[in-house]
Amino acid sequence: MVCCDKIVEYEYHLELGGVMKKRILLGTGIIVGIIIIGMIFAGNYFYNEGIKRGTEVELHRESDTVNVMATTEEQSIINEAIDWYNNQEPEVLEMTSYDQLVLKADYIENEESNGKAVILAHGYRGHRQQMDDLVKFYYDQGFSILMPDARGHGESEGDYIGYGWHDRLDYLDWIDMLVKEYGAKDIMLHGNSMGASLVLMVSGEDLPKEVKGIVADSGYTTVKEELSHQLKHLYNLPPFPLLDITSVITKVRAGYTFGEASAIDQVKKNTLPLYIIHGDADELVPTEMAHRIYEAAGGTKELWIVPDAGHTKAYTVATEEFQDRIRGFIDDIFN
Repeated sequence: MVCCDKIVEYEYHLELGGVMKKRILLGTGIIVGIIIIGMIFAGNYFYNEGIKRGTEVELHRESDTVNVMATTEEQSIINEAIDWYNNQEPEVLEMTSYDQLVLKADYIENEESNGKAVILAHGYRGHRQQMDDLVKFYYDQGFSILMPDARGHGESEGDYIGYGWHDRLDYLDWIDMLVKEYGAKDIMLHGNSMGASLVLMVSGEDLPKEVKGIVADSGYTTVKEELSHQLKHLYNLPPFPLLDITSVITKVRAGYTFGEASAIDQVKKNTLPLYIIHGDADELVPTEMAHRIYEAAGGTKELWIVPDAGHTKAYTVATEEFQDRIRGFIDDIFN
């Protein structure tokens, strides 16, 4: 009888243990499920903030002390250039991308170009007209100017921002158009911020002989590293696992991952003359990225770190020196 009672008691405890184990597993599963759902929700939120077209995002702002003021003479040069640009009537060009997006660009022909052309690449959530301060400078050097709206920006189609990665393939087509339809023989690329990383990404592609040199102002190494930097400064959050989840969502919705969108990997394959510009007070894209891009880059290269300049502010705070340096770069390329 005692033996039977012990067996019953044992079976009771065994059953109770099984019930508790099931409850623990169920509770753990629920918690894990909630975490996964929460991370997916957060990943979609950050996709909408950083990748989806049309969302107004306040990027990490630089402190008011990081930029020296432009001199009156420098500001006068820039104001004159913008006024000159506003009086131009660019031809609006259209192109259909490899994935059937209609992309648009402004084209200003220079009758004295002798086949020289420059493509100006704007920054994140910007548009082609934001490169207006550089147009007159290049026109005065004898260039025709092409100013595309990147996919997902301005008047170009696209529901996501490619951070330069898919855009690099679009630029191959813009280059092809300049060569075949406009007789371009000597082409330069010049980009700011996202546009800088875009032209750096283009540098690793198989480019036609007409492309002669690249200027990259304030570019980032990889999309993953730049977004990690922004995540820390905007939200004080670590990149893992949120950025990895957002990258997977971006792969599904936009067709690329943050890790593969790499300017630093592309410049390793570069063979063209490359001029890298970065402000030493850039808090949006850390200045150390410029040093790493420079070290990784193939081809003839030069690095100019501009004192007291914030993000893409080199032209503002050192206008005349900027122009002198780029003139020298152009002379080296074409002479």
